[in-house]
Amino acid sequence: MDYTSPNTQFTYDVNCNTTFKKDDCNYINTLSIKELNTLENTSLLDIFLSRSNVVEPHYHQNAAELVYCICGAAVVSLINPFTNELLHFPICPGQVANVPQGWWHYEVATMDNTHLLAIFDAPIPEVILGSDILSLTPANVLAHTYCLNEAKVKDALAPIKPGTFIGPPVGCCEPNKVQAEQTANMQPNAYPMGMSPQAYGYQQPHPVQGYHNQGYAQYYRQYPYVQQQYSQYQYPSNQE
Repeated sequence: MDYTSPNTQFTYDVNCNTTFKKDDCNYINTLSIKELNTLENTSLLDIFLSRSNVVEPHYHQNAAELVYCICGAAVVSLINPFTNELLHFPICPGQVANVPQGWWHYEVATMDNTHLLAIFDAPIPEVILGSDILSLTPANVLAHTYCLNEAKVKDALAPIKPGTFIGPPVGCCEPNKVQAEQTANMQPNAYPMGMSPQAYGYQQPHPVQGYHNQGYAQYYRQYPYVQQQYSQYQYPSNQE
């Protein structure tokens, strides 16, 4: 980098580079070496989420990710490929969760007005999205590989569009939404700023069957429907 060049950039307004927008409350701004040429091996995503919105399951093949909570609250979930455990880490303002390079993960907002900063050790964060994998893998391959009904696989995956980034999509009909909201209404209010999730009932590992028959090492809270099949598990939405 020639720091004497008139093209050298030392500042940038990240608000000018919105790379994905679901609506006015759910969007992602990006800063990479493309926008600020003095960054070297650093980049970031500025993530804004409303309650129950999800940064879809994905992995970064070229970078580790440090997720810092600025405001609101979220749960960062990841699969540890060495132990085959699905781990869940609640974070609120001032707390972080670290995702090593190449690990499958996702983030769920548990409060409105959640603001996360994802910091990467790469000049440009590359990503492989779950929506891309599911929508681009032929249904007949999935059906044959996992001994599934091909017609049902096609029907289940048909609504998935590549590049979802933040889900659920606008207009989505969520069958378990009523149950999730009813359960959430029985729980304590959202964490006050600066308080740890443990102070509000975050519990230790619970022996339910999980990924590769391992127990889920951590999860947000114990709820009656945690015993259900995990694909149906709904993160509860805290009341403000």
